[in-house]
Amino acid sequence: MNKSTLVLGASVNIERYSNKAIFKLREKGIVTYAIGVSSGNVLDVVIETEKKEYKNIDTVTLYLNPVRQKEYYSYILKLKPLRVIFNPGTENTGFIKVLKESGIEVEVACTLVLLSINQY
Repeated sequence: MNKSTLVLGASVNIERYSNKAIFKLREKGIVTYAIGVSSGNVLDVVIETEKKEYKNIDTVTLYLNPVRQKEYYSYILKLKPLRVIFNPGTENTGFIKVLKESGIEVEVACTLVLLSINQY
């Protein structure tokens, strides 16, 4: 199954959970893309600063607070991912409703935990 993942809110800072998620996703062999405020690299993943038109995204995992998510609403919907993961601190009931109405699965969970218990 295609598990390609877009990490939104990616960071090169090793203390950030988005950075740890990229490491864990790549460790599991999952094709990973990343968008963040600043460009850079985490392992072989290039952090882009622009909204690229990725194809066949299985999962978008959010590391942006609800206010910062607003500029990505239409972008995420246009990507048509199978699911969106709202990591701790990113919960957004309004956007969750829009995603569900668009037929996109929503999980309010921690990507790192899902990966560590093989529930990703």
